[in-house]
Amino acid sequence: MNPNTPASLVPPFSRETATLKVRAAEDGWNSRDPERVSRVYTPDSQWRNRAEFVRGRDQIVEFLTRKWRKELNYRLIKELWAFDGARIAVRFAYEWHDDSGNWFRSYGNENWEFDEAGLMHHRYACINDLPIQASERLFTWDASGPRPTDFPSLSELGL
Repeated sequence: MNPNTPASLVPPFSRETATLKVRAAEDGWNSRDPERVSRVYTPDSQWRNRAEFVRGRDQIVEFLTRKWRKELNYRLIKELWAFDGARIAVRFAYEWHDDSGNWFRSYGNENWEFDEAGLMHHRYACINDLPIQASERLFTWDASGPRPTDFPSLSELGL
């Protein structure tokens, strides 16, 4: 098995595999495909996202479907913060607008825990939204795909 494929990214994580796991998660979320995203979580996965509690893949799909109906033109960047064994901590930012054209940059941190197969069984997310002007947007790649590999990271953007 290729050590750089998402299927091979299982605990215990090294810096390299944790970084690859974070990028794979970013790419999945940038697809805005709730079914695709849900498959990297255990069937009984537990989330806390802001003040909402989500349990299992069906609720993950419902949550993400609702999220991406509200958060239009969503673009996300994740960055590894720390890792240990089966856990990864991530910081992230994403930009989106609502149906009235109001833009936001949402900042947050996530704590993830994985099972032995590399599926996430716990996700805890804290997120804050900052209203921005369209002219302040930084995440400007084509929204139809993942962030290009040469697009700056959060640290390179000064975020």
